[in-house]
Amino acid sequence: MLDVLTIGRVGVDIYPLQVATPLAEVETFGRFLGGSPTNVAVAASRQGLRAGLITRTGADAFASYVHRALREFGVDDSQVHPVEGLPTPITFCEIFPPDHFPLWFYRTPTAPDLQIRPEELDLDAITSARVFWLTGTGLCQQPSRDAHTAALAARAGRPHTVLDLDYRPMFWPDPAAATAAVAEALPRVTVAVGNLDEVEIAVGTRDPDRAADLLLERGPRLAVVKLGPAGVLARTAEQSVRVPPVPVDVVNGLGAGDAFGGALCLGLLRGWPLERTMRFANAAGAIVASRLACSAAMPDYAETAALAGDAASPPAPPTAVLTGEDR
Repeated sequence: MLDVLTIGRVGVDIYPLQVATPLAEVETFGRFLGGSPTNVAVAASRQGLRAGLITRTGADAFASYVHRALREFGVDDSQVHPVEGLPTPITFCEIFPPDHFPLWFYRTPTAPDLQIRPEELDLDAITSARVFWLTGTGLCQQPSRDAHTAALAARAGRPHTVLDLDYRPMFWPDPAAATAAVAEALPRVTVAVGNLDEVEIAVGTRDPDRAADLLLERGPRLAVVKLGPAGVLARTAEQSVRVPPVPVDVVNGLGAGDAFGGALCLGLLRGWPLERTMRFANAAGAIVASRLACSAAMPDYAETAALAGDAASPPAPPTAVLTGEDR
C-alpha cells in the first residue's frame, strides 16, 4: 500500500541556466523531471512517504529518463507505461525572478499522460492509497477525464482524495469547460487545493474566504487557497487558519506549489493540526522557490522542519516500493 499515489501530467522540464535571460538568448539548459502530479509524488517521497505515480510517456529516450529519475527519487514507477506514436512532453520556461516565469508546453495536439484509459487503471492500488492526488489538468481531454472519473468512483469519497485545481488555460478550449469539469469532480474529493486564479475558475470568485466556503459547499472537507505573497488560507467546517508566507529570495517560483502538496500529504497522514500542516507546507514551497529546479529541488523532512520551526520527530523512513523493473 502506498502512502501517496498521484495521477496525471509528466514530462521533462528544460530550464535555462541563465536566469533573467530571454529564452531566445539562452545558450545552456538543464534537464529535470517535471509535471505537477509527478513533482508532488517526488515531494512526498522526499518527505519520507511511500509514493507512486500513474502516468504515460512516449516510447522514447526521454521516457527512459523519466523512469530512471522516478526510481532515483524513490517513486514507484510500476504504473508508468509508454504510448506508441506520441513523444514524452517537454516544457521550456523563462526565469525572471521574483514573479515572472513563462512556460511553453510541447504537448499538442495531445500528450501521452492524457491517454490514460479507465480499463488500464489498477483500482486496488487507487483505493488502498492513503492519499490519492489528481489535478484539474487531467480532466481537460479524453480518455484521461474518464480515467479520472473511474478513479474517483473507486475511491468513493475515501480520505484523503485530493484535487489540485491546477488550471492551465492553454490546455482547455475555454474557461467554462474547465469550470464544468471541476464542478463534476469536487463532490467526489475530500480536499481541494488551488491558488486564486484556480479557485476563481472553480467557484467564480477570487475572494479567498468566499472561495473556501464555496469549495466546502461543493463537497470537500478541507479547502486550501494559496494566496501567493499573502500566505495560505485553509478551512474546514470547524476551523479556519491563515498562515503567512516564509520569506525567501525567489529564484524560480515553479514547483513551489508541488512541494507544498507533498508536505501537505505528510501533514494529512500524520494527523497534524491544520495550522502546523500549513506552516510546514509553506516552508517546503519556500525552499523550492529559492532554487532553480522543481523535482530535484524538493526538500526532505529535516530541511523543511528546520525552516518551519517544526521540532517534532521525523516520520519513519519509507518501506521499499515496487518499480516497473521489479514487476
